[in-house]
This record gives sequence, structure tokens and C-alpha cells, in this order.
Amino acid sequence: MSDTPKEMNGAESVVRSLHSAGVDVCFANPGTSEMQFVDALDRTKLMHCVLGLFEGVVTGAADGYARMADKPAVTLLHLAPGFANAAANLHNARKARVPMVNLVGDHALRHQKYDAPLSADVEGACAPFSDWVRSGRDAGSFATDAMEALRVAKGRPGRIASLVAPADIGWDAGGRIAAEIAPDGPATLESDALDDAVCALESGEKTVIIAGNSVLGDVAALALLQGIAEKTGAQILAPTSNRRMERGQGRLAVAKIPYPIDAALECLAPYRRAILVETTPPVAFFAYPDRPSLLLPEACKTVTLTGLDGDGPAALAALADRIGAKPGKARDTVMPARPQAGTLTLKNIAAALANALPEDAIIIDESVSSGGDTFPAGNAAKPNSWLALTGGSIGIGIPLSAGAAIACPDRPVITLQADGSAMYTLQGLWTQAREGSNVTTIILANQSYEILKGELHNVGAQPGPDALSMLNLDRPELDFVALARGMGVPGRRVEDVQDLMRAIEEAVAEPGPFLIEAMI
Repeated sequence: MSDTPKEMNGAESVVRSLHSAGVDVCFANPGTSEMQFVDALDRTKLMHCVLGLFEGVVTGAADGYARMADKPAVTLLHLAPGFANAAANLHNARKARVPMVNLVGDHALRHQKYDAPLSADVEGACAPFSDWVRSGRDAGSFATDAMEALRVAKGRPGRIASLVAPADIGWDAGGRIAAEIAPDGPATLESDALDDAVCALESGEKTVIIAGNSVLGDVAALALLQGIAEKTGAQILAPTSNRRMERGQGRLAVAKIPYPIDAALECLAPYRRAILVETTPPVAFFAYPDRPSLLLPEACKTVTLTGLDGDGPAALAALADRIGAKPGKARDTVMPARPQAGTLTLKNIAAALANALPEDAIIIDESVSSGGDTFPAGNAAKPNSWLALTGGSIGIGIPLSAGAAIACPDRPVITLQADGSAMYTLQGLWTQAREGSNVTTIILANQSYEILKGELHNVGAQPGPDALSMLNLDRPELDFVALARGMGVPGRRVEDVQDLMRAIEEAVAEPGPFLIEAMI
């Protein structure tokens, strides 16, 4: 690189090396031990730096960015406590199999033996939420460590790589640029797995294809999946939680395995054969009395055509070739009638969304208890990308939308956000305002942790007023419009479905973020 200085410190060598390998966005909440990176980012001007006011916003935004950009960003986090704040949304990112590189600051090597107030086991904190962890040891090899982290992150499936960065190896001279290392490619499609999948489709028994990850984000793969189903009579399902689904008119409408345990068991009960493509056997979110953990029937014979580390679209192409299937032509989902005036219900909210969502919208779905009713809107709407909560750790919606908007600044982003989980990372609205992102956040305000009331019933509890009080968001009532205004995001509260539709249509047409509090 012609503009690379002959001498640089460790931090600058990492920034320059990551950028040369295609990493051009840094989501950050830095502290004292990361100031050398702040300085390097400023001096080099090689990355778009996005500030989050909480580490969980940082990692959630990096997740959303990776889902839409199909490449990793880098995060900048502060010591073990900062990583602890980031961990919940790293859990979601890891379950989504997205690529991400975390630079986690630590005390200088010579300072670590003194047990300073912020001292902790940084590597130990990173390990449960990362697929790869390493601590840098000197300025000269620091960039090489970063390239190994990037190699791991970009492998198949995407992984979370956390590089611990002691302060002194960042500020020490002697940094050297490191070359990119080719990531591991997808696992080879096994001929036995292909034979077994063909056998299942030709068995004459009721068969389901459960497809996840890259298949759901590939319109051509979805068309091929439809053709296989039409040729063989197999049914198609998606896992309950998915990092990205390409949906809308002209695309295959794929139903999800329901979240509620009884509904999931009922959905899967008819099948005697199951073919898994880039997913694992479906499992209940939790254990419940007198219900199984695995959701497919015991008698169902399961074939893994390709696992999480495979190439699902290529595997489906091979399967289609074996059985003579051609891509199907999706049948458009009937658009629900444009709602008339009336009090908001989940049913008419779904109809409003289907009518109001613009073409090429990115939908961020953390609607939680409302999700079963609002999800069908994505099939009837214009073509859209649908991103959802993957690991079950709530508080992802607002940060995920911030990152998706950075990845795709020319596409409108609409967030379907439960009110309870919004409070976990509400600071992400400030990041949206600072970046001027076209994000419309719709707070689905039922003023409770409604999903947990259903879970009380599932475990056989008979809740009294004290139990229900812990699940209601009242005393005092939350005012999301006022909260948003305090972070630079204008908003309005709506109680009528026509007002909701107009608010969505107006918000997506204007630049910058907007919040709609929809009172259910």
C-alpha cells in the first residue's frame, strides 16, 4: 500500500490490515485501553466508525450489518466488563452464524499483574460467546493475529472471533501489515447424504424439507426449493428463528416452525421423513412438563443433506438435478384488504404492514409475542428482507436495525419492536439519529411481557396478582415517544390502524429515523 507508513504502532497495523482485507466499518464503544485504536482509526480514515452508547448496541449493530452486507464488521469493546455488556447480542449473532471480529481491549501486559480495578479474565469472558479467542502478545505480530481472527470469522458458517488487545501492544512501535488469509470454504456435499435425501423424497412417506441460513436469503435457492417440493410433494418449513429471509411478492412463502411448544409439535407431527438443509434438528426453546425436547416425531427418519458448515444452495441444486426438478414460480400471496379505521389489533396491524411496507424494505422482527400474527405480512408485502431474533436474547431489534441501515443506506428499514425488549437497548435510537439512518421503529406496545404470561401457563402455574405484576410494564407507563425524542428521534403515538398505515408510509418516505408507538 503506497500510503502505508514505514513505521507504525500495533493498533495502526491492525486497522490497516483489516481494511486491506475488506473490513471498512467499526462499531465501537471504546474506553481508556482502546484509545490507541481510536487514534489509529482517526489518523487513517479507513473505516466508517459508528458509536454505540452501550456495548450491546455495538454487537447487535455489527450483527445486522453482517446479515445485510454479507461480510464482517469489526467491533471495539472495553475490557471484560465491556464485553459482558456486549455478550447478549453476541449470543444472538453466534446463533445467526454471522461473521464478526471483536477487538477487546485489556490492560497493558506489564499492568496485568497488579489487579487494577477493571482487571478480569478477558479471554475467559469472551470464550462462551466466541468461536475463536486469542490474546495479542506483541506489536509485530498483532496484525497477523487480526488476520487469523478475520479468517475464522469469514469461514463457513460465519463465526465470532474475539481478539484481546492489551493496551501496550497497540501503542508500541513495530507494527507490521499482515496479508489476508483465505477462510475455510463450505463442507463438501457427501454423496451418501444426497442419496439419502433422494430416497426420502421417493419414499412415498410424508416428507418435510427444513431449510435455514443461506438458503432463506437466496431468492434463486428458494425457487429451486419450491421446484423440488412441487416435483416430489414434500412440504417446506423454516426454523423458528432465522437470520435473514427473502420474502414478499414473487418469492416463495416459507412457513416457520411455530415457537409455542404445542403448536410446533402439531406442525411437525405428520412427517415421517425430514431433510435438513443448513440447519439442525428442531428443538423446543425450553423444556416443559410432559413434552419432548426434540420436536420431530420419534418415528421420523432424518437426513442432513448439508449441515451448518455446508453450501445449502449448491446442495439443493445437486438434489434438483438428481430428481429432475426445475425452479418453481412463486405464487403471490393475496394482499389483505387495506384496513379501515379501527382500534389496533394484531390482525389489522399485519394487514396494515402488508399494504404499507415499501419495496426492498428491510424488516427487523423483534415483535416477540406479536410475531406469530405479524409474520404473514412479509409474504403479502412487496419484496423485502426479513431479519429476526435468532438466539432468544431480547434487546436485538433496535441495534440490528442500526447495523442493517449502515450496510444498506439506500433501503428503508422498519423495526417491529416489542415494548419490553425495546428497553434493553433503547440507546440504539441515538445511534440511528447520529447516523441519519432511515429507520422506522414501530413499538408494539401491549405494556407487558406478554410472552412470559404464556410461559407461566406452559409450566402449569396459576399466577396471582404478584406474579402478574412482575410481567406488566405499568406503574409507571412507558412513553416511547418522549424517550425517542430525548435521543433525537421524532415520533408519534397511534391507536387507530389507519393512522398507523399513514404514519408508516410517511416515515419511510422521509430521511432519518422515526418512532411509532402503536398501542395494542
